[in-house]
Amino acid sequence: MNKYKGIDLFCGIGGFRIAMNHNNVECVFSSDNDKFAQQTYKANFNEIPTGDIKKVEAKDIPEFDILTAGFPCQPFSYAGEKQGFNDEIRGTLFFDVCRIIEYHKPPMVFLENVKGIKSHDGGKTLNIILDALRKQGYFPHWKILSSLDYGLPQKRERWYCVAFKKDIQFEWPEPIEGKPILRDIVDLNDNNPALALPKFELDRIDHHFRNAKKGDRIQHDNSKYKPNTKKGKYGIYSFQKPDGSLRFHVGDSAKTQIQEAFYSCLDTYASTIIANRTPKLWDIRRKLSVLESKRLQGFPDDFIFPVSDAQAYKQLGNSVSVPIIEKIMENMIKTYENVIEG
Repeated sequence: MNKYKGIDLFCGIGGFRIAMNHNNVECVFSSDNDKFAQQTYKANFNEIPTGDIKKVEAKDIPEFDILTAGFPCQPFSYAGEKQGFNDEIRGTLFFDVCRIIEYHKPPMVFLENVKGIKSHDGGKTLNIILDALRKQGYFPHWKILSSLDYGLPQKRERWYCVAFKKDIQFEWPEPIEGKPILRDIVDLNDNNPALALPKFELDRIDHHFRNAKKGDRIQHDNSKYKPNTKKGKYGIYSFQKPDGSLRFHVGDSAKTQIQEAFYSCLDTYASTIIANRTPKLWDIRRKLSVLESKRLQGFPDDFIFPVSDAQAYKQLGNSVSVPIIEKIMENMIKTYENVIEG
């Protein structure tokens, strides 16, 4: 594999950067506006990412071969004169991705976003993004993939897109065999009291298992909720799924059930880790530690967090799953090399 140069836009704590390092790609520029993410990035990669990308001139960014961006999905505008993609995306951070691509014309582009971008605004947002790439002369390939299929015990579905300057066939990485489970990453000797579930949650978990036979749906006390709320009106129920996870939801069996809480267990996968939610396990009666959350996202154990645990959880929740990024990048580079050498 040849040596390439890449840039890491909206870099967060550096999930794409780790993938670059593992694929012989030298990162020549990074950018993120979050001061706490900048601290973590510096602690691990010995550089402080540039701040607001809107204030960076494209000409001031070093030449590169690969642009990576887990860009925020801001609302896109459909007003204006419709004078090409600039008009439709102006004011969004994706506009900055496009102006950098337009100036540098890198042979490879690698984007990541939430699964919901596929259906956002009835599919119009995705069409604008793909059209913007096409108008720049790129041929985009996109797919929704889950981290659960690539060695991580987390059902984290995300939108991935790679784009080339040539119309070439791209193969997405094949799923890894086997079913990863949380037992693979959890330290059963970690009894840190700060990780323990609060009494309210433990009480209702215990209430479920005290009263449930296999397959039972258990009703919980909803008297503390106001009668005019959904919880007060329809009640709270719990149900254990065949995989062992315990779900709490709102509503009786005739109503659309709204998930209220999700508790994994050691022998299944976690819910998606997001900025304000750390996975919890009913059988060990605690949430995941920062170390376990690093493993859940595929970061190495020695990855440094010079910030509070609260910030570390938030940063991991906002990050990409490293192994899947590595595999997609590897396939992207191999595809590109086959074309230029063929």
